Amino acid sequence: MLAAPLQGGAPEIDQLVLRIVTDSYQMATAQNARVGNVEIKRFGFAVGDHPPSKAILSEFGLSMHASSMIGSQQRNVLVDFGYTPQTLLNNLELLGVDPGAIDALVLSHGHYDHFGGLAGFLQATSGKLKPDLPFYFGGEECFCARQWLAPPMKGDFGAINRDALKDARLSIMSSPGPAKVADHGFTTGRIDLTSFEKVLSPSAMKIGRSGAFGCYPEEFTEEERQKGVIPDQFRHEIGTAFNLKGRGLIVLTSCSHRGVVNVVKQAQAASGVDKVHAVVGGFHLAPHKEDYLRETVKALGALNPDFVIPLHCSGEPFFEIMKAEMPTKLLRGYTGTAFVFAA
Repeated sequence: MLAAPLQGGAPEIDQLVLRIVTDSYQMATAQNARVGNVEIKRFGFAVGDHPPSKAILSEFGLSMHASSMIGSQQRNVLVDFGYTPQTLLNNLELLGVDPGAIDALVLSHGHYDHFGGLAGFLQATSGKLKPDLPFYFGGEECFCARQWLAPPMKGDFGAINRDALKDARLSIMSSPGPAKVADHGFTTGRIDLTSFEKVLSPSAMKIGRSGAFGCYPEEFTEEERQKGVIPDQFRHEIGTAFNLKGRGLIVLTSCSHRGVVNVVKQAQAASGVDKVHAVVGGFHLAPHKEDYLRETVKALGALNPDFVIPLHCSGEPFFEIMKAEMPTKLLRGYTGTAFVFAA
């Protein structure tokens, strides 16, 4: 089903609580803080009246839970699902996220470190999720089987189990264009290449179906079908964003294969809102050299966000340059961290 297009601009929300459900890093002794209007809550250890029996888990994957408020109306969106269901389910439980309260699911793109936890999550929550829960994605490419081609190793990078989506009775919402999500947020739609940023292609897509896996060939050009396997240009990748009243956009970039600046510009164009409050997510800068990182920092500075929160594939060199160039804008997130953005 094609998702209903975003019309009339982006809704204004009063508050957003963004929890980093899965990421690569955890720092149990990091302290809570407040920076401007943003309250930062660290997870720490899973301790209480009894000795801990579980720990928050980190892995090279990404999942974020966004809980928004408009007046007394609350909406909950789960964006991406990390690398494994074990980590996703463990962390959702420790963070107190009720799967039955989720109003929408969003998958940014078809890489395993973003959808690997999905099928197991759907199986474990069978009968607990809301009926006809919407599942947003950017297009058929999302379902193609993939091979990982980048160093240090190559191999099968998996594909989404379509039967898992069917069995969970999700409402499948293809959103190649901007679409409203759970009444409060919106997807950016596909991301145009409008800046200096380059698309790196660490994976290749195999066109075709095999049982419950793979993508429908008819959704591709004749030339692409003839080739069978094509470089991944991430034409299907989408971001997710919220418009915080009086503050501006909070843009969840997820992995930014088509450029973090391009994701933000797409969110601005889709919403008609120029002010950017925060940019959060994987910026896919770890593979790039220093001159490219500095150009990215400069371009982000021109967008003038209030805060930048790099996660996942952003890389430590980018973090260090941001820390030197724009220290007051840079916030550090870990697995389990919650950012409370108040209007």
